[in-house]
Amino acid sequence: MSWEFNIPISGDDLVKAGGVDQYVVQDVLTPKELPSHLNRFKQALRSQGPLSILEHFDTAYSVLQHWRTLDMAVKEETLELLRQVVRGLSVSLPSMLDAGVLSAEDRKLQLNAVKMSVFLLCKFTETLESDSYRQSIITATGKGAKKNRGGEGLVQWDSEREVVLQCLSQLLQLDVRSLWSLSLVEEEFVSCVTCCCYKLLENPTISHVKSKPTRDLIIHLLGVMIKKYNHMLGARVKVIQLLQHFEQLAGVCAQAVATWSSEFGVKAIVGEIMREIGQKSSEELSREGSGVKAFSSFLSELSTLVPEIMIPNISVILTHLEGEALPLCRYTEVMEFAVGRLADKSVNVCKSAIQLLAAFIAHNPYSCKLSSADLKKPLEKETAKLKEMKDKMTEKSPVAVISAVELWSAMEPEVLQTVMAHLEPSSDDDDDADGEVVGDEEEEVNAEDERSDRDAAIQIAQLLRHNKYRQAVRALIQAHDQFPESKFFSGLSDLNTQAVMYTLGHLFKGSEHEQAQEARPLAASAGDESQGVSAERAGAGADEGELKKQEMLVQYLRDTEGFALQVESAIAIINNMLYWKTTTVVQEAIQFCVTVYEFSVANSLSGVRKMLPLVWSSDVAVKDAVVQAYRRLYLNPQGDTTRARAQTLVDSLSELMVDASLGTIQCLEEIVHEFFGSESVLQASVVQALWERFSGKRETAALHRRAAVLLLGMAARAEREVVLSNLDTLCSVALGESVTEDYLLARDTVITICNVTDQIRMSKGAPFRLPQDHQLFSCLTQAIADGVVLTCPYWQTFMEQAVRLIYFLAESPDQLCGRLLQRSSRLLLEQAAEARPTNQPDDASIVQSQEDSPQSQASSQDPEDQGEQVSCVSLAQLLALCGGVAFWQVSHLERSVSAELRRRRGEREEKEEKGPSNKAKQEANDSCVEEELGLIGASAEDTEAELIRKICETELLAEENLLCVFVPLLVKVCSAPGRYSHPQLTTAACLALSQYMMISPTACKEHIRLLFTILEKSPLPIVRSNTIVALGDLTVRFPNILEPWTPNLYARLSDENASVRLTAITVLTQLVLKDVMKVKGQVSEVAVLLLDPEPHIASLALNFFNELASKDNAIYNLLPDIISRLSDPERGMTEDDFHTIMKQLFSYITKERQTESLVEKLCQRFRTAKTERQWADVAVSLSLLSVCERGFKRLQECWECYSDKLTETGVYQPLLSITAKLRRGAKPQFKAQVDEFEKKLTAVHTKGLENVENEELESQSEEHNQSQLTKTPAPPRSTRKTRGRVKSTVPEESDLVTPKQKAGRRPQKVIIFSSDEEEEDAIMEESETPKVTTPIARSSRRTRLRH
Repeated sequence: MSWEFNIPISGDDLVKAGGVDQYVVQDVLTPKELPSHLNRFKQALRSQGPLSILEHFDTAYSVLQHWRTLDMAVKEETLELLRQVVRGLSVSLPSMLDAGVLSAEDRKLQLNAVKMSVFLLCKFTETLESDSYRQSIITATGKGAKKNRGGEGLVQWDSEREVVLQCLSQLLQLDVRSLWSLSLVEEEFVSCVTCCCYKLLENPTISHVKSKPTRDLIIHLLGVMIKKYNHMLGARVKVIQLLQHFEQLAGVCAQAVATWSSEFGVKAIVGEIMREIGQKSSEELSREGSGVKAFSSFLSELSTLVPEIMIPNISVILTHLEGEALPLCRYTEVMEFAVGRLADKSVNVCKSAIQLLAAFIAHNPYSCKLSSADLKKPLEKETAKLKEMKDKMTEKSPVAVISAVELWSAMEPEVLQTVMAHLEPSSDDDDDADGEVVGDEEEEVNAEDERSDRDAAIQIAQLLRHNKYRQAVRALIQAHDQFPESKFFSGLSDLNTQAVMYTLGHLFKGSEHEQAQEARPLAASAGDESQGVSAERAGAGADEGELKKQEMLVQYLRDTEGFALQVESAIAIINNMLYWKTTTVVQEAIQFCVTVYEFSVANSLSGVRKMLPLVWSSDVAVKDAVVQAYRRLYLNPQGDTTRARAQTLVDSLSELMVDASLGTIQCLEEIVHEFFGSESVLQASVVQALWERFSGKRETAALHRRAAVLLLGMAARAEREVVLSNLDTLCSVALGESVTEDYLLARDTVITICNVTDQIRMSKGAPFRLPQDHQLFSCLTQAIADGVVLTCPYWQTFMEQAVRLIYFLAESPDQLCGRLLQRSSRLLLEQAAEARPTNQPDDASIVQSQEDSPQSQASSQDPEDQGEQVSCVSLAQLLALCGGVAFWQVSHLERSVSAELRRRRGEREEKEEKGPSNKAKQEANDSCVEEELGLIGASAEDTEAELIRKICETELLAEENLLCVFVPLLVKVCSAPGRYSHPQLTTAACLALSQYMMISPTACKEHIRLLFTILEKSPLPIVRSNTIVALGDLTVRFPNILEPWTPNLYARLSDENASVRLTAITVLTQLVLKDVMKVKGQVSEVAVLLLDPEPHIASLALNFFNELASKDNAIYNLLPDIISRLSDPERGMTEDDFHTIMKQLFSYITKERQTESLVEKLCQRFRTAKTERQWADVAVSLSLLSVCERGFKRLQECWECYSDKLTETGVYQPLLSITAKLRRGAKPQFKAQVDEFEKKLTAVHTKGLENVENEELESQSEEHNQSQLTKTPAPPRSTRKTRGRVKSTVPEESDLVTPKQKAGRRPQKVIIFSSDEEEEDAIMEESETPKVTTPIARSSRRTRLRH
């Protein structure tokens, strides 16, 4: 072979005549010739192997030349042949290269084959990649046939790209360098391969996950070229170019460089690329916006991949690291913008804003603790110090001296005007005119005729300094005349403006130094001060440096405080996002709360606590996020030893439980239960630390002791023996003799034991109960009875939990509590006997305490009421105990006793099923048993329930029962609030009475009126709130009894006290949404709470309607009644408040049918409305509806209802807004109807209904007359013949007025205004339709509606 193949710079160069022995394409085949030549190429490949490319290079080259006109099949076939050639070379070359026996001729053959095949395969790859990218753009924007036409080739290339790269990689991994002379591979061959790789990297999808195999192959192939083919310099330049032009390749380039340095050992490339970036000037980088971002992303990503290689080369980019940094104050500005975006309507924007805020906090340049409260004192201290330093510097600072040059520059324009005015020809006349004025000044100038030229110069400078410019010019001219040879005035040989200005400037600026030394009179005082300036400045040099440092410190603290305040403002907003419906936003909000808590931001604990209830979320992602957040914050403590980590965990959980609400503790219990339910090495250490803290072995605050016992109760949910095996410890520590010292610790201890009983009671086995003489019950009854006669404010909360535990865990708890009541009553009477005066009789009737009013005391001295006096607090506590026992006795019967009956019945039935099967005998026995138990015709469960109800009805409040003894006392205290006015006594009595009423319907009916009287008339908000809660429970238990009293419950929504309103809306929301209470018209009181000044109450009211809207037609049915009640003049609601409420309520009306019906109903309301304000309210309500075409038709049909009200602006403007909304996007035909209706509205509004109707009548009359004149009259006999048969074309008199509705028209819907409306479609009777819009008709209609 005499020729050699050289890789061309351009593909077209191969058809041009080259150098000696250089390969040139002989013949470029036509598209028609290609199929046959490809077949020959294929046959030659089979017979000759990869060297067949030497003879058939022109065929593949011709495919490239005719690429645009060839079918995809020809391209694919050619690509497959080239791939086989490269793969064949990869297989045949290793044996030849390893043997080392290739002749020069064979080496040239193999080298030409390698270069030809690699060149063609790389060019094919680049061309296919370009087509693929072009096709992806077309399919992204095109539709239909274009997409289908280009899809096949595109998909095929995506699958073939990796195969091509694998073939090239296999070939070039061989040591083919030995084929070249001296193993020097030409640059053109390397560039051919690498340019193909970089072309593939420019694909926009190369960074996607699906492109990872292709990306890895490209990086590997480039690594081979760098390692074996000396491509490091080219790779360095190309990486920089890719980063400048393709920002998305920052991560890909970082991965590539990391791979080359670690896997291929080319570590120097990291330093080279970093040096290339470091050598770029700031001006060059400022012109490359995306390039700078790509460089920073590349370096950041690379630092995480190969930090050990980057660190030695970090010095080359220090020039950029030392550049101008972002001022700290800009962080606060960006934070402010980010906080503002939290209110954006887009969910994605809100989520991104939260992410940005969290990132700013996590990487803030200020401090690891961002509490504005902690920063306030240091900032005040340093600011005061800075002010003090500035005051000292001000005292020491010299008087500012302005140089003569600066003064001359300032006065030069005015001096120039004076000189020009003086040198004008008319200046002499002016001098004569004002000679009298300046005469004294001239005398002063010429006072010393014997002065020297220096004195004259100094005097001129003084005149200039005192702004006496005209005198200075005259003095200058006189001095020149007097001293023409003086060096001071020699420049005035030519008396012109320029010469005068030059001389004045020289005298003024040049005399400054002379005046300081020789002419003290010029500025004597200034000279004295200037001597001390240098000394003072030298002494203040060090102070200026300290002042600058202090200013920087104060500015840093201000920026830090501003940043912290921005973070705190964001916390309140993001905390509310924790309950959004968008899962991703909630997850980001949870992460933000965790971040701010880790940086100790003020109020950050509120977010951590607020997200805790989300542990009950039905969304698994949200629940997992909360669990992971608490595990990160509390359950993964840091420490050197297991015990230290356990102590840290206990400390953090205890801090969270301090001052936590009951709901927070319940949610935290779920987190702690999960921790103790999993296998952790810390569990045993944590439990031990908790027992040590509770028992007092470690000195601990009271709050932390209580937190420890509650945490033990949470741990007991996973392992109950944690508590059950240590009951004696709990009793001795918290319920022993020192129980009166800390009732809160005793209460939390009882709660902990109750947690264990909850788990036991849920099991299906026999109930676990302790005997009555157990130490636990002895301690509890002792503590309860002794506390009755004490005045501890925490005794009642302890008592409630203790009675609950007795009924949960004791055998025969009713007997135990009966003895407890007797013992407590005895102690109370003993206390009264000890405090009784000696002159009091022995009968033990209970009367009021000394704390009652004087009037009550006077009335208590009646003979009937003479008796012992007891403490109101003690009596209140006894009554509270009675109420608690009554409540839990009922609960015990309905839950525990009922469950035990069912369990025993189940065991009995199970035994009977396993017993001997004598069928007849068994049936007879069953019949007998059923007769004895009364189960014939009823199920066993119903009989058991009836038994429980009978006990409650007849036995619990029977005369022989101890609970009955306290009923008269409760009724007496509740019935006489004036006599028994102590707040605690009244509260306890009312609550106990409501608990007694839970026992039976009879007790409820007997005292229900008294309870509602208390609800309405009690002056104590706590009593009213407790009564509302009690009535809510009674409504659930006895709904039929409470149903007539529903309006009284709704009335509390307008209570003057915010806490009562809050309780009322909470209770009513639960009753209504759970369908316990029927929604009635009084729900308008809930609507008023939408504007409550308390934000929490307003949010609850909004939530009420949001939930009510989910019920079918609920708000739709209520709206007319709500409008009627709120627009009632007696309520006195302002227009703005009414509009705000209606806007919220009408937002729930989304169905077109509901809107259409409401349009008609509201229009009918105009007839019943009496005042202009009511008309305006109805009109505004109409404008809030999303009226459609059908609704507009109804509005037109009801014209008579509101046409006479249109003169009122309050009615006209809302209706006009309806037409404006209907016109938007309306069809031309419908738009014309709307325009006509609007003209009609405007005409009636401006002229009045009667005038408009008269004009219509007149116009119709004129038309009628015109038609009569132009029409030929018909013969009389013709008229007589057709009468009653043919419709007359001449309008009668009745046709000139508004036609009446025909009797045969379609029946209209009945307009029902009751809030209890259940159906939307009902028929309205003709007799009920108002016909005349007069006050009498409206009044009568309103009366009918009321009834």
